Amino acid sequence: MTDVPIAPAPATPSPGTPSPSLVSTTLIIYGLYALAAVLALAAHGLPPIAPLGGIVGIVAIIMAHVKRSDAAGTWLASHYRWLIRTFWFSVIWGVVGGIIFVALFIILVGIVIAYAIWIATTIWVLYRLIRGYLLFKDSQPVPGM
Repeated sequence: MTDVPIAPAPATPSPGTPSPSLVSTTLIIYGLYALAAVLALAAHGLPPIAPLGGIVGIVAIIMAHVKRSDAAGTWLASHYRWLIRTFWFSVIWGVVGGIIFVALFIILVGIVIAYAIWIATTIWVLYRLIRGYLLFKDSQPVPGM
């Protein structure tokens, strides 16, 4: 009998290992979020809207929602949840600040409260982006997600 060598099976990632393209996409989303936050700060000094509410942030959230199912079962799943929640909570707090600004503008206290909310939201978004990226670069999931 002739022995025919069996070719090794192509290397496929294990179920808990994300594909390299998904890792790259996640990095791009973190970059877009960071760009959106920086553009909002540069354009307004302090964004009177959600720090991620600009067009770049909207593109990033669409990408995150589209790729979220691809990340299921990997350490990146927590990062997608982290990024999606960061976006939506920043939008919610931006809107709350806007409502307070408009509702209490006449007595001037609305301006102070709204800007305090927007400053806190911006700091919170920057914290989440930095913390998430540091965990991402170490290939670690976000705890609690």
